Amino acid sequence: MNAPASCPALAPAGDAPAADLVLLGCGQVGRALLRRLHGQPAAARLRLLAVATSSRHLHAASGLVAGSAADALDRVAPGAAPADPLAWLAPDGRRAAIVVDASASEALAARHARWLAAGAHVVTANKRGLGAGQERWLAIRDAQALTGARYGASATVGAGLPLLPAIARLRAGGDRIHALAGTLSGTLSWLLDRYDGSRPFSALVGQARALGLTEPDPWQDLGGLDVERKLLILARAAGHALPASAVRRRPLLDPAKGPDAAALDRAMAGWLARARGAGRVLRHVARLDADGAARVGLECLAPDDPLARPGCENRLAIHCDRYPEAPLTLSGPGAGPAVTAAGLLDDVLAIAAAPGAGRLAPPPGSRS
Repeated sequence: MNAPASCPALAPAGDAPAADLVLLGCGQVGRALLRRLHGQPAAARLRLLAVATSSRHLHAASGLVAGSAADALDRVAPGAAPADPLAWLAPDGRRAAIVVDASASEALAARHARWLAAGAHVVTANKRGLGAGQERWLAIRDAQALTGARYGASATVGAGLPLLPAIARLRAGGDRIHALAGTLSGTLSWLLDRYDGSRPFSALVGQARALGLTEPDPWQDLGGLDVERKLLILARAAGHALPASAVRRRPLLDPAKGPDAAALDRAMAGWLARARGAGRVLRHVARLDADGAARVGLECLAPDDPLARPGCENRLAIHCDRYPEAPLTLSGPGAGPAVTAAGLLDDVLAIAAAPGAGRLAPPPGSRS
């Protein structure tokens, strides 16, 4: 819906904006981004035109106040499908037009390439874009090349950690990245850091769910699909054009067995016994080997392995020419709405500040 003139979410007139934004997804990450937009002086010249979920949307041509947009959206009657964000943005070369996808929607990720090809920049925390099948990844890459639109994906892996920017800088300097290894799930790292056999693993899963550390269905976390998508994103950024079928994923529990707590507890007790018997620690690891083999699953790591340190931080070891003796290892908080929102805003601000961000190549068929 269009916001009425009396809506408290309407922004007052001000200086000409450097970029127009549309936010898709108003869950925990989207709301955290709105709070950051409202409180960051650097965001003062970003104009928020619309906020939308799968069933509601709020739009104002003059802009919305980020600090009150979420509450205003909650008061919109559900039911109407949101309009195409390009109708709100209308990229015309006067300023950067940015679609921010803070959802986990398959349907939205399938449209990223079309938005780029139409001249809009895309900033996303949605791993179903670059972490999907090869066809979608190539479509996103080709659309960027066609118009020069930028695709900000820093928040798709490691949330606020600069994992993708670090890989990009290494490659821009001519480095070759041979292998990658990481603990990329904050949920699984939290669980394994606390699992000592004193209580069933399924009890820890229940505790993590109660704390809001898992997906609404925690069995999705245990399957490792989210980590598989992150590994695909990292590997492709590092120059390895992996198809999704190349990743060998071993879930903590056979998905064919369904949410079977007893089976999960037996399987995890066996893993813990094997790790302790070998003097090792249990971690959930995503790996791309030098021969191109990719896998995701539990591993028993030596205590001095960079990925074996205690805690639930995300970690990534990058094996490349520049660091031949030991991998470059990045670590830090890599999960949670606040750090994910920070990663999104970093990408938005970088695009808005880039020279010529609004002057993209005309889409095919348009008048120059």
